[in-house]
Amino acid sequence: MTFQIRPIAEAEWPAFSDVLGEGFGWTPHPRQLDRWKKQTEFDRTLAAFDGDTIVGCTGVYSLRMTVPGRVLPVAGVTAVSVLPSHRRRGVLSSLMRRQLADVRERGESVAALYASEAPIYGRFGYGRAAELMSFTIDRAGSAFVRDAPQDPSLRLRVVKPAEARGDFEALFAAVSPRRPGMYERRAEFWDAALADEEFDQQGAGALRSVIAEDDQGVRGYATFRIRPGMDASGVPDGELKLHELFAADPAACALLWRSVLDRDLVARVVVESRPVDDPLFALMADSRRLRARWTDELWVRLVDVAEALASRSYAAPVDVVIEVEDDVCPWNARRWRLTADTSGAACKPVDDEPDLVLKVASLGSAYLGDGALAEQHAAGLLEERTPGAVRALTTAMSWSPKPWAGLTF
Repeated sequence: MTFQIRPIAEAEWPAFSDVLGEGFGWTPHPRQLDRWKKQTEFDRTLAAFDGDTIVGCTGVYSLRMTVPGRVLPVAGVTAVSVLPSHRRRGVLSSLMRRQLADVRERGESVAALYASEAPIYGRFGYGRAAELMSFTIDRAGSAFVRDAPQDPSLRLRVVKPAEARGDFEALFAAVSPRRPGMYERRAEFWDAALADEEFDQQGAGALRSVIAEDDQGVRGYATFRIRPGMDASGVPDGELKLHELFAADPAACALLWRSVLDRDLVARVVVESRPVDDPLFALMADSRRLRARWTDELWVRLVDVAEALASRSYAAPVDVVIEVEDDVCPWNARRWRLTADTSGAACKPVDDEPDLVLKVASLGSAYLGDGALAEQHAAGLLEERTPGAVRALTTAMSWSPKPWAGLTF
């Protein structure tokens, strides 16, 4: 079937949000809907209509996201859903193809999203580009290594999150350009990150925060909630759920983690999303105590291969001809010569024989620096025509620190 695809008017917002709620089985509080509406860029929404009825939806946030060595405009894809009555009828394909064309027309060379279901977005050229780590730490096993960094000039200050928002924003703006995947937060995103109504708390108590600072200013902050409790013997059994922890330097990072882990009446700390190279791994005397789990985080799609590859930095020199397969964005489907070193990069169309043949999703998976090309080569998912080409491109595209966005969009 053919469905009309267009942005929604503000008056159509209730029907648009109903489709998302139905698709995700989500029943938000009315004030949560109001919050989401304020974040929505109506000119970047798309809805699929069956007659006058919205049966599918998606949207984009206009983000400025860190990529290796740069900060770029990135299309943050969100709110993707199709009514159960209209699955497998081409609704999602129509929405995603139209969206990618619109992203290209706006001049954004990269799109990124969080995938609710991992198998979906590879069909549209997205590759798994970042992972997150979640873990639970028992306080009793949280000792640090003996040489953990310390700075006598640092001190902790307990603050109310709403009152310290300016400090949080300034610290976050200073550290977010360091890690690929992190993006600049508009006021509406900060509103959501610091929201503290009863439905935000989910029984875990008020949002709390602590700042690490010296006489020159704030060097880090953490936000969290605490669910108090006692076991049958009267031993404290509280649970601290960490929301965010960002620091400008190692000493501030260590001090904030210790503040979280040493909280009185707390038996364990639960963390749902941290980068896979979080310094906490190195700080822990027994890293097994993290009981860590890994899963995918950001998925990335190169909408304009040449522009995207030329717009990031590289960790090592590389000169390679890549044949890109892309049946969704045909303007990418050709051979490109990528020449780059630590000072800059260029990516131009050529007719030379390729050193590598791969799908556009493979480039997306490597774009933020997570080095996924080698594992895809080992799995037989890309073709190396020139020996050593995979190693050379993997090395050049790798980056430290590892990518991670942190706040779901």
